[in-house]
Amino acid sequence: MDAQSRGRADNIDPADQWVLNPNTGEYELRLTPSAPQSPVPGPRRPSPRAGGAARRRNDSAPGETRQTRTAGTGSVPPPRSGRRRGGEPETPQGRRAVRRPVKKKSRAKKVLAWTAGGTAFVLVAVGTAGYLYLKHLEGNVTTTDVGDAGSKSFSKDEAFNILIIGTDKRTGKGNEGYGDKNSVGHADTNILLHVSKDRTNATALSIPRDLIVDVPDCPTKQPDGSTKVIAGTQNVRFNTSLGQDGRDPGCTMRTVEETTGIHVDHFMMADFNAVKTLTSAVGGVEVCVAHPVNDKESHLKLPAGKSVVEGEQALAFVRTRHSFGNQGDLDRIKAQQQFLGSLMRKMSSSDTLTNPSKVLDLAEAATKALTVDSAIGHVSTLKDIAMELKKVPTKNITFTTVPVVDNPAEKVHATVVVNDATAPAVFDAIRNDVSFTDVKRKQKAAKDAAAARLKGSRSAPSEVRVRILNGGAEGGSAQETLSWLQTDKGVLKSENAGNAPAGLKNTTLEYAPDQAAQARELAALMGLPGSALKPGRSVTNAQGLPAMTLTLGKDFKGAGVSLTAPAKAPDVDKSTADKVKCAS
Repeated sequence: MDAQSRGRADNIDPADQWVLNPNTGEYELRLTPSAPQSPVPGPRRPSPRAGGAARRRNDSAPGETRQTRTAGTGSVPPPRSGRRRGGEPETPQGRRAVRRPVKKKSRAKKVLAWTAGGTAFVLVAVGTAGYLYLKHLEGNVTTTDVGDAGSKSFSKDEAFNILIIGTDKRTGKGNEGYGDKNSVGHADTNILLHVSKDRTNATALSIPRDLIVDVPDCPTKQPDGSTKVIAGTQNVRFNTSLGQDGRDPGCTMRTVEETTGIHVDHFMMADFNAVKTLTSAVGGVEVCVAHPVNDKESHLKLPAGKSVVEGEQALAFVRTRHSFGNQGDLDRIKAQQQFLGSLMRKMSSSDTLTNPSKVLDLAEAATKALTVDSAIGHVSTLKDIAMELKKVPTKNITFTTVPVVDNPAEKVHATVVVNDATAPAVFDAIRNDVSFTDVKRKQKAAKDAAAARLKGSRSAPSEVRVRILNGGAEGGSAQETLSWLQTDKGVLKSENAGNAPAGLKNTTLEYAPDQAAQARELAALMGLPGSALKPGRSVTNAQGLPAMTLTLGKDFKGAGVSLTAPAKAPDVDKSTADKVKCAS
């Protein structure tokens, strides 16, 4: 190679070897041709194109890469520094083109160029590895098809309810001393987690395993893809809603809705191993006991005050029944709530989130421990749920328990029943997305606008003209409402218009602008919230007159039962996830 050629080769900018292909929108590596061709560009040849202008570096033919063109012709486009925009004019034959001095780029700029290219490759590699790792995690998760017991998908824009189930099935090494020896996997620990729509608060409602309930008929998917309806049972323990007679978690979800009136969107289920692996993954969880504990049955041994437990000791803490209170399930629930609050604090702490090893261990442990419904069986969806829950301040995550009383049918109290005097208000608060802590709601403006629809003059009941449809309530609700309105409230200009398309979640009342006074009167009679009033248009009734449309949704509880959400949640025995509370 002569000195002149060597000088030109030394001055090729590495960044110039990456060029943009306009046909693909991607950068491609432009390599120098291999022998016997010259490794560097020679003098510019006359362009075969009309007008004599040389092709610009991005002017590749469709489907043609830069390397393919140069290798076939023997010419390599000069470096970026040696070209003018639009190409150089053609020089006369026999005369050598005068090359401008090439300005050598600084070493710093070369280093920056190669660093940028290297970073791109690293990002691609990391992204690929991340994708493969996510697919690996997804393989850890077990899913169950619960049919129509839950929601079909997860929405990041809505409130959601997840039933967390801990089974008493003895799976895994070292669990022989826990649970019932021959258990099919009953619903031993049950928490209904409600996360508010605006993510300002969440409520974790514990459901006692010994609560007496009616388990409904449960359509259950079989291994061969068929569906079997497992007959319901009345006046049985809540824990039998899972495992008994082949019931799946979807049956537990249906039982929760039957008992509380709260629709469950999804479930997450874990066994004894989950407690051991999750606590080990985060390096232990801090718990507090008011007095020393030495439980021979669970093998839990702790001094008074704070301790860090993990693995076997963590499982013993949440399983012990004889160390706290009256040595029953309700006192154990309080200890479990304290434990979960501490686990939440540890999982969201900077000590965990900034430690890559802990994060990976936690991801492995969590995905291997979980069984979830098919709608949230993807790791990306589970990540979305975790990110939504992370938005809720721990001070606004409330732990409470279904209000219960001792079962009056028992002389020796072993089970409990729902407290009909206090439980309905708790269920209503959760169903209507009302916080159990003081929060500043993000949707205040929207709520104020809805409340404003209730303000103003009201028509007399005899002037209210309305058609009633059933869009999601129990069968016969439209006729029941019609009879109640006409007989008890004097709304005689009303009619049963039959069924609307099924699946309506909330009851609505649509009306034309000139019917606003009628709408306010009907809302007052029925206890409809402002959010149920939908300004729109009227429809023609059977007499050919304009009427409003009342469509009953799944939230409809019966004629004369108010649908207005409580302004605040009831005062209940509770704790929050941000505070340490010693089990006693």
